[in-house]
Amino acid sequence: MLTAMEKKDLRIVFMGTPEFAVGTLQALVEGGYNVVAVVTQPDKPFGRHGSVLRAPEVKVYAESKGIPVLQPVRMKDEAFIEQLRSYRADLQVVVAFRMLPEVVWAMPRFGTFNVHAALLPQYRGAAPINWAIINGETTTGVTTFFLDHDIDTGRIILQKPFDIPHDADVEYVYDGLMALGAKAATETVDMIISHDGDVPSLPQDDMIPVGQTLKGAPKIYKETCAIDWRKTAKQVHDFVRGLSPIPGAHGTLLMPDGSEMEVKVYKASVSDQHFADMQPGMMVRDKKKMYVTCGDGAIEVLSLQASGKKRMDAIAFLNGLH
Repeated sequence: MLTAMEKKDLRIVFMGTPEFAVGTLQALVEGGYNVVAVVTQPDKPFGRHGSVLRAPEVKVYAESKGIPVLQPVRMKDEAFIEQLRSYRADLQVVVAFRMLPEVVWAMPRFGTFNVHAALLPQYRGAAPINWAIINGETTTGVTTFFLDHDIDTGRIILQKPFDIPHDADVEYVYDGLMALGAKAATETVDMIISHDGDVPSLPQDDMIPVGQTLKGAPKIYKETCAIDWRKTAKQVHDFVRGLSPIPGAHGTLLMPDGSEMEVKVYKASVSDQHFADMQPGMMVRDKKKMYVTCGDGAIEVLSLQASGKKRMDAIAFLNGLH
């Protein structure tokens, strides 16, 4: 007679690097799942001269729990592959990590699943949280799916939605999805255990209506963060939210004296003020409030950082102007 698999019987290798991944790793460890090893990025140099190495957040947590940590430079390195194989993983769980070669993701008998911070097939890519907010979405979520040859295209196991308030920034959604992703991961592992690895999953192609255009989530670069003041006030507001607090949306303000000023905008709101005959990007001061004109109106700037200055609220910024 076959006995049901238990948590302790399923050997899990976890792969991830940033703080976002720690939430899921912690949920697995504290939930009593058998995490036998962790794979993360190599330590990175930081500081003025790069003479000090900083360990990834996942490594810090894993070592605090006595879990072996692997930090390969190349995922196809033969020594790493042999070391990974020695842990005899039944399942690999991936959160916010690099692209894996087939020799890695196909290694466990139950495969490898990823926790993605979006409702796939929408927002495939490296920055799904940012782009969902930039595009003004009111709902996002997390998806667990099996890895295959292409990025973020594997069979979907589980999805959980998450509401995005109209004024929420990346930090708010990031924190919410980190907790939701951890819950989705443990539920997915439970499903795999209860189905002895043969868990139901759905091809993403079956979830794409005919004629629907998928929205991507490409990596964010400095040039991505430039504000286009010609867009609507709502679009500018969503753009600011989608890049706050890191890396921050930056733009050029046209000042009342005719000069220009480079700033980062961290918090704003859509204003009901309209300033006729003003080109987009003009800074308008109204007593203790600061507005910037957009394509169809204006936003009120609430928090910003001028080049070479510290981040401050709008009142402090206005008080410092001559």
